[in-house]
Amino acid sequence: MSVLGACQCQCIRAAAVGARLVSTGETMADQEDNVTIPGYSRLLQMDPYLKPYERDFKRRYELLQKQLLQLEEAEGGFDLFTRSYKTFGVQRRPDNSLFFKEWAPAAEALFLTGDFNNWDKFSHPYTKKEFGKWELILPPKHDKSPAVDHNTKLKVVVHTKEGKRLYRISPWAKYVIKEEKSVIYDWVHWDPPQPYIQIHPRPKKPTSLRIYEAHVGIASPEGKIASYTNFTINVLPRIKDLGYNCIQLMAVMEHAYYASFGYQITSFFAASSRYGTPDELKQLIDVAHSLGILVLLDVVHSHASKNTEDGLNQFDGSDSCFFHSPPRGEHSLWDSRLFNYSSWEVLRFLLSNLRWWMEEYRFDGFRFDGITSMLYHHHGIGTGFSGDYSEYFGLQVDEDSLVYLMLSNHILHTLYPDCITIAEDVSGMPALCRGVEEGGLGFDYRLAMAIPDKWIQILKELKDEDWNIGNIVHTLTNRRYGENCVAYAESHDQALVGDKSLAFWLMDKEMYTNMSSMIPMTPIIDRGMQLHKMIRLLTHGLGGEGYLNFMGNEFGHPEWLDFPREGNNQSYHYARRQFNLVDMDHLRYCQLYAFDRDMNRTEDKYGWLAAPPAFVSAKHEEDKVIVFDRANVLFIFNFHPSKSFQDYRVAVEVPGKYKIKLDSDAVQYGGHGRLDHNTEFFTEPLPFSGRSNSIKVYIPCRTAIVLANEEIDYCY
Repeated sequence: MSVLGACQCQCIRAAAVGARLVSTGETMADQEDNVTIPGYSRLLQMDPYLKPYERDFKRRYELLQKQLLQLEEAEGGFDLFTRSYKTFGVQRRPDNSLFFKEWAPAAEALFLTGDFNNWDKFSHPYTKKEFGKWELILPPKHDKSPAVDHNTKLKVVVHTKEGKRLYRISPWAKYVIKEEKSVIYDWVHWDPPQPYIQIHPRPKKPTSLRIYEAHVGIASPEGKIASYTNFTINVLPRIKDLGYNCIQLMAVMEHAYYASFGYQITSFFAASSRYGTPDELKQLIDVAHSLGILVLLDVVHSHASKNTEDGLNQFDGSDSCFFHSPPRGEHSLWDSRLFNYSSWEVLRFLLSNLRWWMEEYRFDGFRFDGITSMLYHHHGIGTGFSGDYSEYFGLQVDEDSLVYLMLSNHILHTLYPDCITIAEDVSGMPALCRGVEEGGLGFDYRLAMAIPDKWIQILKELKDEDWNIGNIVHTLTNRRYGENCVAYAESHDQALVGDKSLAFWLMDKEMYTNMSSMIPMTPIIDRGMQLHKMIRLLTHGLGGEGYLNFMGNEFGHPEWLDFPREGNNQSYHYARRQFNLVDMDHLRYCQLYAFDRDMNRTEDKYGWLAAPPAFVSAKHEEDKVIVFDRANVLFIFNFHPSKSFQDYRVAVEVPGKYKIKLDSDAVQYGGHGRLDHNTEFFTEPLPFSGRSNSIKVYIPCRTAIVLANEEIDYCY
C-alpha cells in the first residue's frame, strides 16, 4: 500500500468512526453537516457551481465511510474482503483436500456432482452455515492427490424450497467450457500441475495514455474465433509498432453468447475459453508487459446475463440472490439482470472479482462498462442529459451503485496506486473523475463519448463546405476541467452492424476497388484518405488527456463488425480484422497505418496528451481552418476541400524556430507531398489571436501539420 493510499484510507476510516459517534437524536441532515470530506474544497475551487449540492456529496461520502467501517469490523478490512476468491468456489488446501463454499441463501440444500463421483447427485452434500453460506470438504484420494482432477467437470445441484432440483455453475468458477454440440457451458475444475508464472513486472503508469481497444476473437483475418496465442504472437507486435502503450481487452469475462460482444456476462471469474486457456491469457498479458504495454480489462459490473444454467441468474432458485427482485432487478432494454449493490455478499463477489483480475492475471486496470445505467434508477433509458446539475443529484441517482463505484476505485487505487480506471458514462456526471477524498467517484478517465457521435453525424449529414468548424472545436474541447477524458474518433460501437467505420463512411464501396497505390486516387479515395488522417489527428491533439483506437481502424478497416448469429447464417465474414491488408504494400491501407503510427510516436516525443488543454487560436468558418497549440506544439488544420493558403498567419506563444514534425499530406501517408519539410518557420514578435507571437505558413487544402519549436528541450 502506498503512503498516500494509506493516509487516505486512515483519513476515511477516522471520519467513519466520527460518523458513528453522532448522536442518535440528530437528523440525517445534521449528520451530513457533520461529515467532512477531506479534499472537498479542491473540488469546489475547480467548480464552485457544485456548492448547492454539498449535502449530496457529504451523504455519498458518509455512505462510503460506513461501508469501510463495516468492512473493518466484520471482515478485518477490505484487503481480506476482496480476497474472497481464495475462500469461495473451490480451493485446494495444502494437504490436497478440496474446500467448496457457496452463497445460496434461498436454497434448501446443495450437493456437488461431477466426473469425480460419476455424476451422483446426492453423494456429496454441502453443509449449511450462517448467512446463506454452504460448505463442503472433499478429502484427498488414497494416493494423496485431489479428489477432483484438473480439467474435469463439476456442477452444483441446488434443491429449492419449492422442491425443484437445479443444476448450476459456481458463481466463482474460474474456467467454463462449451462442448461443440452443447447449448450451455460446463464448469471445469482448473488446477494445472504447472501453471503459467508471469515474470515481467507491470509497466509504470504512463503520463500519456494511448489505448488500443481490442477483441481477441476477431483479431485475425481468418473467418474463425482467434486465440489468445494468436493475439500474443501476431497482434502484440503490431500494437507495439503503432506506438500504443495500453490495450483495452474486450470480451474476456466469459459470455455464453458470442454476439453479445462480451457484454452479457455469465461467469465473472472465468476468462473466456473460446480463445484458449487461462494460462494463455496470462502469457498474453505477460508478453504485453515485457513490451512496456499496459492491459486493461473491459469489466462489466453494470448488469449480468439472464442465463440460469450457466449464469448467475436464479443461482439459488430465487429471482433475487445477486440481483434486485424484478422489476428493479431487470434492465428492460438489455434484457439482463441488475445487481443489488446494497447486499453484503454482492459487494464481496464484485469487489473480489476486481481483485481477482488484478492479482491472478495481473491486469493493470479496468474500463467500467455501462456506468450510466448504474448511476441512475432510470438507467439513462428515455432520458436526455442537458448538463443541468439537478440531473446528477436527487432521487433519480442510485446511491447504492454510486457508492459501490466509489468503493471500487478507493480500494483499487489504495492497493494498486498505478491502477487505471476508465468510466463509460454518457451523462456527464460531475466529479466522476475526481478523487474519492474530494467527494468524487475516483475514476482516472472518462470516455469522451460525444466526439465519435459528432464525427459520424458530420459525415452522414453535411457536405464538406458546410462543416461547422466552431461546433467541431466545441465538441472536442467541451469537457469538465480537471477530469481526464479519453478521446476517440471511433470505437467498437461505431463499427458494429447498423453503422460503419469512419473509413467506410468516407470511401464506402470504392474501398473494394480503388485502394491500390498503383493507380491514381479517385476523388472519393483522395477525400477519404485525407479526412481519415485529419479527423484522427484533430481528435488526438484536441479531444482529451488520453486517446483510444479500435483495432483495425488505424488503417481504415473496411466494412463493419457483425458476429455469427442466425440473421447472418452464423457467418464469421465480418467478425474478423483483415490485418493482411496492411501487409500488402500496393494497397493504401499501409499508408493510413503509417500515419497512425507516426502520430502516436510524435505524441510520445512531445507529450501533448499529458499537457494542459490546448489554446485554440483559430477556428475560421470560411477558411475551414483550425489552429491550436498544446505542449508547445503547434497544430494547423485546413479542412477546406479546395482552397490552399499561402503565407497564412497563425498564432504561437513561444518564440523561436519551428519545423514540421508530422504532415498528413506526406507521400508516405497517401498525401500529395506539397510541403517542404526542410522549411524553417521563424516567429515574428507580432501578437495575434491571443498569442504573443505569430508565423506565416503554407497550408494546402485537406492537410494537417504539426510543428515543434527547435529551440525547446521537450522532456517527457
